[in-house]
Amino acid sequence: MPHWSVYTGSSEPHDGIDRLPAPPPWRAFDGEPVVPPPRDADDEAAVSPDRVHRARSYVATPQSVELVNAALVLRRPLLVTGPPGTGKSSLAYAVARELDLGPVLRWNITSRSALADGLYSYDPLSRLYAARQAARAGAEGDVESLGGGVEDHLRLGPLGTALLPYERPRALLVDEIDKSDLDLPNDLLNVLEEGQYEIPELMRAARHSAADATAEVLADGSDTPVAVTRGRVRCRAFPFVVLTSNGEREFPPAFLRRCVRLKLRRPDHAQLTDIVRAHLDTPPGEAERLIGRFLTRAADGELATDQLLNALYLTGVTGLDTDSRDALAEQLMPYLSTTADGDGF
Repeated sequence: MPHWSVYTGSSEPHDGIDRLPAPPPWRAFDGEPVVPPPRDADDEAAVSPDRVHRARSYVATPQSVELVNAALVLRRPLLVTGPPGTGKSSLAYAVARELDLGPVLRWNITSRSALADGLYSYDPLSRLYAARQAARAGAEGDVESLGGGVEDHLRLGPLGTALLPYERPRALLVDEIDKSDLDLPNDLLNVLEEGQYEIPELMRAARHSAADATAEVLADGSDTPVAVTRGRVRCRAFPFVVLTSNGEREFPPAFLRRCVRLKLRRPDHAQLTDIVRAHLDTPPGEAERLIGRFLTRAADGELATDQLLNALYLTGVTGLDTDSRDALAEQLMPYLSTTADGDGF
């Protein structure tokens, strides 16, 4: 049996995902028809430069490496909790790049997000408009058929796309799930547990179609249609799902027990030094001085690592003298809450 660990945290792309051990019997999926993987993750022209940099420069901890591998082997979502700026969302990009999982599918959660938003969107008004336009142009047929098929006005969302029967896992980032309303974590339970969902609009259309009733629909982040048979989608390779949380709320026990849980903590001095080296070419003395100032301030209030990076970058390009750089850095590292000193600075 191959070694269970496939993610190393090195950020160098490799084919380790092909050596992923077989899933537990209760987490094996058999969706069809098989969808080929998207363009390679190392085709970085297809990915925005900021996300490429985020993936390349991510500094993984031994704990994060171990729990990422646990989530991959168990085919379970990874719930990543931690303060702002600790690299929760960057982890998804780093894993996707190293394991060549293709572009990350991202679902940004708000208080109005519902399960349907992540699965797919359907616009009946655009279909009606298309039908009326065709009728005005003199086309023959009933209004519904003139509007085209349901699939012409439907697009899969990030969650719906991740659960397509890809032959290799896709990476899905569900960002800031603690911002959702109380129902969303529970609504996710069945979809993530079963690895499948239904599209009622396509199922209704299938009842009046040929035996196979296969529709070609657009997936999130792609203009290449994928086949959906009789309105049912079931995964084949369970996606690598990262759910991030700032720890601002409690989740239902039923939701928590279905996740592998990773809690990220504030980076210490050594970790901050590694992070700075990965992101910036900063003189060691200058970096050391600002890291020390950052840690001193962080002892009295909440700060994020990207504030340190902003301060290091800007003070490095301004050409200011030492005192002026220190004053500028101080302004770039305000506390994220007002509890530390009463005014946020």
